[in-house]
Amino acid sequence: MNTFDELSHGELNSIKSSKLNKFFYHGNTVGGEPDYRLADAYVRTAESFANATYQGVYIIDYFRKNFLYVSPNPLFLCGMTAEQVKSLGYQFYLDHVPEDEIKMLLAINQAGFSFINKIPPAERKDYTISYDFHIVNGRDKLLINHKLTGLAYQPDGSVWLGLSLVSLSTHSKAGQITMHCRGKAEFWEYDLSTKRWDEHAAPVLNETEKTILTLSIQGLTINAIAERAHLAVDSVKSARRRLFDKLEVNNISEAISYATNYKLL
Repeated sequence: MNTFDELSHGELNSIKSSKLNKFFYHGNTVGGEPDYRLADAYVRTAESFANATYQGVYIIDYFRKNFLYVSPNPLFLCGMTAEQVKSLGYQFYLDHVPEDEIKMLLAINQAGFSFINKIPPAERKDYTISYDFHIVNGRDKLLINHKLTGLAYQPDGSVWLGLSLVSLSTHSKAGQITMHCRGKAEFWEYDLSTKRWDEHAAPVLNETEKTILTLSIQGLTINAIAERAHLAVDSVKSARRRLFDKLEVNNISEAISYATNYKLL
């Protein structure tokens, strides 16, 4: 059998094409041709949002099976221009995601659409899936958090456009696959081994924890937080430790990122 290095250019392209097609199983099928006269408005909105955030922003077109828009924010670009990444589309994942994590992305893709397809069409816009994976640029390997939510839908409830936000992950490894619904306290976590979505109660912060996070965002030290919040220094330290345990993070920077990402403040 040929090794990967011995494959011809044509054979390699065939393998890559097969992998790309796996991103588009029946759960991705868009019901009818969308009205592309509306696309420019969605792109302009994404451009405005990208101007106001450090996050990478891009729009997936599930009908044409490519990227409709990619922001110039460098986090997601792997040293390329936004136009280059846009032209690659899903090929970007094959070129810049580790092989084992490509398999994970395919599993997430199927699990996410299977979940959403069980939601009444009118409610699907309220759901966002979040997960972490690495992007590789030469010797550099960066763990990012990827959030994906529906941006435009067809009358049958199928997703035409998806809005993706990319930020630095607060974790140390790939995974952390969760589904969140706006206005609901619970969330769902996907287990790759059991292939199940398990429901969990979202963390709830008390007023002391919110105060500590808010003042930490402002750059205050533990002593300064204690003075501002009228607490003993040891009380602030204890509250921080409980907060880290509650959010399953290791430090205040990760706690701030978690609380910001999941709208706990």
